[in-house]
Order: sequence, then structure tokens, then C-alpha cells
Amino acid sequence: MPLTPPLTAWNPAPLQDRVILVTGGAQGIGRGIAQAVLGAGGQVAIADLDADAGRACLREWGLSQRAIFRHADVVSERGVAAFVSAALDHFGRIDGLVNNAGIADPHVPPLEALDFTEWNRRLSSLHGAFLCSRLALPALRQAEAGGAIVNIASTRAHQSEPHGEAYAAAKGGLLAFTHALAASEGPRVRVNAISPGWIATEAWRAPARRRTPKLSRIDHAQHPAGRVGTPEDIAALAVYLLAPSLSGFVTGQEFVVDGGMTRKMQYA
Repeated sequence: MPLTPPLTAWNPAPLQDRVILVTGGAQGIGRGIAQAVLGAGGQVAIADLDADAGRACLREWGLSQRAIFRHADVVSERGVAAFVSAALDHFGRIDGLVNNAGIADPHVPPLEALDFTEWNRRLSSLHGAFLCSRLALPALRQAEAGGAIVNIASTRAHQSEPHGEAYAAAKGGLLAFTHALAASEGPRVRVNAISPGWIATEAWRAPARRRTPKLSRIDHAQHPAGRVGTPEDIAALAVYLLAPSLSGFVTGQEFVVDGGMTRKMQYA
């Protein structure tokens, strides 16, 4: 009798009961990912330096059993350890980690005016991914169906404007860190990266700082997709990469989500 591939129904809640940590999760892309995790049936622990934004998330979500916030700096080993411990205490497990936190501003002074302390500070997204991954890995290795890490890099790992050396180095380092960690931790933990392009985050800030993005027709037209991106665009892919039922055969990869902007020929 010939084998017949089964017709399998799609799970409407692919992260049902899975616990996901999101750094920088109170605003912008991080908040978008955290909300998508909740929408996909998961539970979320967010860490952020902005306590007002973090408290606003919990208040606006109204899901006290499924979401917690901790004030934490991802370049502080003690702070990250406390965040991971709080998630384990509250949820009893960790299934996924999204390394999103970091300095969002890609512009720095010219290199000769940039001191070593500021250079290191600008690498916070890379340093934070190292610390958070190292401290969460023992729990991730025990995750049912395997753990997952998603690193949020940037298209600036591939292209630059003047005076963006530190940001580009941090995001390029995240891509290398991604495939190296995937090779080290497979098959128990999958590791992938998302490189967002232009994402409008103004409406995803703390309540007092929210505003409607001011985007022109030219801004949108630079993208073959016809518009500037939103946090939901990144979040949808993050849910896919965090869900073992959807992306169990995907690891060590980078996914560029930029509306096609980096594929479009640009002429002045």
C-alpha cells in the first residue's frame, strides 16, 4: 500500500503554553514580538531599562498570569541572572529567548572621536545576546520540543551610512554569533536571526511618548513592498522561528525583513 502524506491542520496557537523571554520587550520591535507571543498562545517575560514602558505593557495587556516585566540591563550579568531567575520562578520553564535589546541609534561620532568606552557601550546588543543566551541556555536545553533563540540584528550588518561603525559591528557580530551558537547547541536549541530594515516604532513606545509615525509617500515608495515596516512584520517571523511545530528544521539562518529595500537598485 503506498504511503499517503497526511493532511495536517495548522495550529492556530503555535506557541501554546511556551514561555518566551524578550529583552527590550517593553517598546518598539520588542513589544511587537512580546504581543505576538501572547497572541500565539504563549507566555512572556519582558526585560527593559524603561520601567514606565514595562509597567504600561502589563497594564495594557491585562494578562498578569501570562506576562511579567523585570527592569534589567542586558549588559549586567547580575541583572540578566535576576531576569532569568524571575521567569523560572514565575513560569517554571523557558522555551525561547529573543535577544532584542540594544542601542537603537546607529549613528556615532567619527571614529577618531569615539572612545573605547563608548564603542563598547554601542556593542550592547551583542554583549547582551551573549549574557542572556549563556544564562538561559540551561533551561532552553530542557525545553519540551527543543528551545529556540532569535537574535534581532539589522540590515545595517550588510550596508551602512557614514559613522555607523559600532552599530554595524554589533549587528554583524550578532549574525556570526547566531550561526556559531546554532552549531554548538543543536539539535536541542535552534538559533536564528532576523534583520529588520526600516521599521516605524513611534506608536509602540511608552504611552507618554507615543505618536503616529510621520512618513511620506517617498518613504514608503523606497520599498518594493510599498510601505515602511511595522513591529508586527518582525513579530510574525519571530513567532514562526520560536515555534518548533513550524520551524523545527530551521537553524543558523538570517532572515531579512525590509520590504525588499536592500534588493532595490538605488540611483541618485
